[in-house]
Amino acid sequence: MDVFLQQVLNGLTLGGIYGLVALGLTLVYGILHVPNFAHGGFYMIGAFVAFQAMVAWSWGYWAAMLTAAVAVAVLGIVSERLIFHPLRKASPLHPKIASIGLLLFLEAGAQALWGADFQRMPTPYTSIVEMGGITAPAQRLLIIGAAFALMVALHLFLTRTITGATIIAMAQNREGASMVGIDANRVSMLTFAISGVLAAVAATLYAPINLVYPAMGHLVITKAFVIIILGGMGSIPGAVLGGLIIGFAESFGAYYISTDYKDIIAFVLLVVILSLRPQGLFAKRSH
Repeated sequence: MDVFLQQVLNGLTLGGIYGLVALGLTLVYGILHVPNFAHGGFYMIGAFVAFQAMVAWSWGYWAAMLTAAVAVAVLGIVSERLIFHPLRKASPLHPKIASIGLLLFLEAGAQALWGADFQRMPTPYTSIVEMGGITAPAQRLLIIGAAFALMVALHLFLTRTITGATIIAMAQNREGASMVGIDANRVSMLTFAISGVLAAVAATLYAPINLVYPAMGHLVITKAFVIIILGGMGSIPGAVLGGLIIGFAESFGAYYISTDYKDIIAFVLLVVILSLRPQGLFAKRSH
């Protein structure tokens, strides 16, 4: 039972990180209706900005997280204005190619600034918490608490505020939302900013127990796409549930099967679930 609960803890940790990244990705998909492959680059830049703030500037952990969130939010807004906005009426293939190009550009820039070596970001939370036979590093507990608190905050923002309602309206029907007076440009920029904040916070939370390097966004963004497909493209509850499914599957699969197959499990689940429910877990069937 102790081993089982330990894997539950690991699954919640992974699920929280994957869920945050997938939430940002699905928000942008709801506005653009194209996958933003550069979201993995946003995640990576967030980790490097936090690393720079803590290591080079000797800032505290929370100040570094805030700096990374602001920096990536600005990066998201600039990307929307300069890259995605001019392509809004183009073929869906063009924004996809542009997002891949942006991802490669961000990786090349990160490698030029910080090098290609693997880096480790320090954390002030190095203690170990013992809970009924379970060994829980404080950083993992922080990840779980902060990730799910941010998910709840995002849900309340989208459902309880007028600004959040405009984002949902834009995702449901862009033309209709514009006809009733919603500023499409403002909503698009806000959505990219929120997406950037989620990616940066996820990266800063996970970096102390992982590594920071220019290609770190590849596997994360690939799994985020699996998650939003599992949950239904554009579904916010589906992104959260999909993140937990992948997190638990990887945690238990790595322990009970093999760590060699940990990263393959997500794609096996994708095939199985889409074979049973092609529209995803939370997507509504079209009529």
